[in-house]
Amino acid sequence: MKKSNLPSDHRTCSVARALDILGDRWIFLILREAFFGVRYYDQFLSNLGIATNILSDRLKRLVENNIMEKHKDSNDSRRMKYRLTDQGRDLYPVILSFMQWGDRWLADENGPPLLLHHTPCDHSLKPVMCCAHCKEIINVKDVTYEERRGKSRIKRKRLNESMK
Repeated sequence: MKKSNLPSDHRTCSVARALDILGDRWIFLILREAFFGVRYYDQFLSNLGIATNILSDRLKRLVENNIMEKHKDSNDSRRMKYRLTDQGRDLYPVILSFMQWGDRWLADENGPPLLLHHTPCDHSLKPVMCCAHCKEIINVKDVTYEERRGKSRIKRKRLNESMK
């Protein structure tokens, strides 16, 4: 994973900063497996079919960036156990969004390979992103942004200007 090649005068961008850490297919597949309950190196290796050097590197990066933590297994001190941190668990909606996009646009004739079930309401789950205040589903046409540089703010712009 390379650091961003953005020019030094480019506006601060949370997407670019996140991609500096997460912008690799193996990172997302490791996270997917962690959300499915995988905890051990050999399980990641077996489930993903990933080369050992790549797996070691990606797990190290996830630990260094506080997305996963590494502990000795309480039952076998020779084994290391990987767990998602709070920061890592906050990526769950991102994984669900990737999954939902893939299910919609890339599924074969049999449909999605995995169905989600929301246990509290006992229904199938279709995640949506909504405004925390009004609970309306977010649509790109309804969002503006305010670019901040230091303490100054730059005029609000519509996110969908480029879609016209």
